[in-house]
Amino acid sequence: MNKVFKKIKNILLAKSADCVKFQKTSYSQCGEDLIVKFIFDNLNIKNPSYIDIGAHHPYYISNTALFYQNGSVGINIEPDPILFEAFEKNREKDKNLNIGISNSEDVLDFYVISSPTLNTFSKEEAINYEKEDNLKIKDIKKIKVNTLQNVINEFANGVFPQFLSVDAEGIDELIIKSIDFEKIHCASSKVLNT
Repeated sequence: MNKVFKKIKNILLAKSADCVKFQKTSYSQCGEDLIVKFIFDNLNIKNPSYIDIGAHHPYYISNTALFYQNGSVGINIEPDPILFEAFEKNREKDKNLNIGISNSEDVLDFYVISSPTLNTFSKEEAINYEKEDNLKIKDIKKIKVNTLQNVINEFANGVFPQFLSVDAEGIDELIIKSIDFEKIHCASSKVLNT
């Protein structure tokens, strides 16, 4: 019986080694970064430029960490001052901005939720988290916001990135609607200057 177990163990170890050989690393919540990378690879864009709005963390559930690891650079926008600190330490080649994005320049209430992946500028969204998800609003901070176009003009030489990741908990649509697609200058395969 012992020989049978050893044989099975050896077969499983050999299969496991084969699997590791073909394993791919993803930092996104559901592998979205691998899908986007596949698209860029097929377009022969090795190092796409990016803007990550609501970046949250340099690696944990990040849609841009894989690109950064492969040599891309871009802009990370994280309004939470506590979460932002990790970007300064771990994404040094990127331009990291401790602001929010909105449809105008302003200072807005930022709701810090007991689950920080859900922090938001939307009061309605924050209240819903408390009602429906049994979460708490831990703090309300005044945070500077700017427009996406202003950020692109100032930090990307007016050139829209090749990859835009938006995770802004309740204001995603506002951000997308603020993009003037008629006036944007799209990036080619050049990397952003940061």
